[in-house]
Amino acid sequence: MGLTSNKVLVLAVVLAVVLFMATVWLWPRLARRGWRAVVGRVGLLLATQVALFAALGLTANKSFLFYGSWADLFGQEQEMGVVVDHAGGSRGVRVVGTQALDVPGGGRPSIGGQIQKVVLTGERSGIVSPAYVYLPPEYFQEQYAKRTFPASVVLTGYPGTAENLIKGLKYPRTAYLQAKEGRMQPMVLVMLRPTVAPPRDTECVDVPGGPQTETFFAEDLPRAVSGAYRVGAEPRNWGFMGNSTGGYCALKIALHHPDRFAAGVGFSAYYRAAEDVTTGDLFHGDDALRKRGDLLWSLDHEPLGNTSFLVTTSKRGEGNLKGTQEFIRKVKGPARVSSIVLESGGHNFNTWNREIPPGLVWMGGKLSAE
Repeated sequence: MGLTSNKVLVLAVVLAVVLFMATVWLWPRLARRGWRAVVGRVGLLLATQVALFAALGLTANKSFLFYGSWADLFGQEQEMGVVVDHAGGSRGVRVVGTQALDVPGGGRPSIGGQIQKVVLTGERSGIVSPAYVYLPPEYFQEQYAKRTFPASVVLTGYPGTAENLIKGLKYPRTAYLQAKEGRMQPMVLVMLRPTVAPPRDTECVDVPGGPQTETFFAEDLPRAVSGAYRVGAEPRNWGFMGNSTGGYCALKIALHHPDRFAAGVGFSAYYRAAEDVTTGDLFHGDDALRKRGDLLWSLDHEPLGNTSFLVTTSKRGEGNLKGTQEFIRKVKGPARVSSIVLESGGHNFNTWNREIPPGLVWMGGKLSAE
């Protein structure tokens, strides 16, 4: 039984309830003196609390998908699987597995599309990272055989797992439904976490003497994907979106690389690179690099490209309301900015699942197919 399965969660809840009832039932018998009674009381209390915390932890993990499996939880996740041949592949993309969407007829790619597990290799950055690529049903249909599709990079927050984007935030299923209902054009999604040099949070920065994360996302990834799939290579074909740290990265990459990306979406994004124990020394005393990591500073001091931005926040629950309002004020032509401002909503999956459907529709309207 998997870490996120309903059976495990139900079992943990039942065990916690049974132990609680056993504690209440047996407590009078254990209210005696003597080492056996003391050990019994301690054992029951300890077992009940462990079961209760396990049930709460499993509930939280199922809601937010901090960990996708037992191996992930215990730091034993093993990469990769069986290599699957991929037509038109490139050296930068290696397909290692496929899975169907949980939609009617999803077993057939021409009906439900397909999710491919891949390994991306950055030619310039040297970074190697696992990812998932969602290919819409149209990608496999004969009438679209000569069509080039638009694509968007999709990032989780930090530390996050790429599986969160499929299971918790439901990007492929949402993209499938929005396109099926005619609200957006079919679009390829390249889904991964921003932690491409684990466990370090590099904030999508080219760290002096360290991981060249910005180069990986801005140059290596779109080049590799365009070489492996029927995805356009022009800025109008590419977008970037993400939540939290992924949202910061999306706005940062789209802002600094209008020659690569036409649009960026930041769900609950912040606007200045974090510097803490998870990031280490990102800038090595380079003040210009640190300022460049401040998106509000960049809007004031660097020329803007023909880029579209979408930012989200809430009036109650999010901590980025002021920064988002400032970002909106600072965006000047030829760039454009749109926003989603909820009345209330915290920094969590529930909030992002309210923003992702309109965000995908917005993104689809900013990109072009060929």
